[in-house]
Amino acid sequence: MNTPAAASARTFSPYQKRVLGILAFLQFSVILDFMLMAPLGALIIPALKVGPSQFGLVVSAYAFSAGISGILVAGFADRFDRKKLLLFFYGGFVLGTVWCGLAQSYESLLMARVFTGLFGGVIGSVVLAIAADLFAPEMRGRVMGLIQTAFSASQVLGIPAGLYLSSRWNWHVPFLAMAALGLAGGAVVIYALKPVTGHLHSPQERSAFLHLLHTLKDPRHVPAFAATALLTTGAFMLMPFSSAFATNNLEIGIAVLPVVYLVTGLCMVVCGPLIGKATDKYGKRRVFTFGTAMSIVMVLIYTHLGPIPLYVLILLNIVLFVGISSRMIPFQAMASTIPLPAARGAFNAVSASIQQVSGGIASVIAGHIVSLDASGKLVHFNVVGYVVVGTALVAWTLFWRLGGSSGKL
Repeated sequence: MNTPAAASARTFSPYQKRVLGILAFLQFSVILDFMLMAPLGALIIPALKVGPSQFGLVVSAYAFSAGISGILVAGFADRFDRKKLLLFFYGGFVLGTVWCGLAQSYESLLMARVFTGLFGGVIGSVVLAIAADLFAPEMRGRVMGLIQTAFSASQVLGIPAGLYLSSRWNWHVPFLAMAALGLAGGAVVIYALKPVTGHLHSPQERSAFLHLLHTLKDPRHVPAFAATALLTTGAFMLMPFSSAFATNNLEIGIAVLPVVYLVTGLCMVVCGPLIGKATDKYGKRRVFTFGTAMSIVMVLIYTHLGPIPLYVLILLNIVLFVGISSRMIPFQAMASTIPLPAARGAFNAVSASIQQVSGGIASVIAGHIVSLDASGKLVHFNVVGYVVVGTALVAWTLFWRLGGSSGKL
């Protein structure tokens, strides 16, 4: 029998729909900042005269600074209106993006990525905390599916546009355009998002340090933190070198590379919400297992590819991203049920910190595993694939031990 409460848990209110749009946009801008580094890598490496290991350091610089920022903020994350916290860090993120666009040397770009990471690394955790505050557990599969659609939208809109702007002018222009878009988005947040203060009514620990310490030591949190670290590995080991691998090894022209991201992104804009619905309907563990199996198969195929037609790469890319999203969406939905309301900000900040630091380490490791041969091709990329598969199996084991009483699993 359907009750009003059950019905409300299945449908979004007009304000919730507006909030979802805002949160998805914020995720879009933060994810695009990272995603841009992958396709622009083929342009930045020769422009700044750096090698794969140095470029990997540029990617990981954002991650390491974001990780430090997350830990520093975690103790205070539940003491403020989440809207104000969000606007503060989003403003710093936009300024950092401007700096990236103005950088003229490797050293300047490296410092710009550090600055951007200090602010951008916290935004995702605040977004997830707001989502958990404003949406019931029964809705969070769909919520995370829609928020994850920002990942796909960054490919559909951002990456092709970024590649076009960089080929039309230079690699600086996409960052400046993204900063302008972020400034407009910040204005929307100011006027359309209400204060998020429900968590402030719960008892707060007096010491920010103790709040952080208790968040780190909570036995319910530790397995989730470990799984977060492992799930990050795949993206940070594969994505920074994807454009170089496609152009140099798969012999896909740089001019048509945006087509790969565009078609893949369009498909994932459709698939992301469907995966979210499946997570709520069939359970988090089943969908996560499906995603893990698909990801493992596709990573092994992708990292062993030689020259292939464009349409084959597009097809493989779509299936790979379906697998990745089928892991991330149920994991985020599950993780949102673990912390208490008064600890959500700290939990998500620590998770974001672990995600960024582990991703930075993974990027550095991948940069030292792969190298360029005399013809300019990436070698040992298959070894990166084996490492990603290993982390996927361990993450699957951890996921099955999480949240035994946390909603529908």
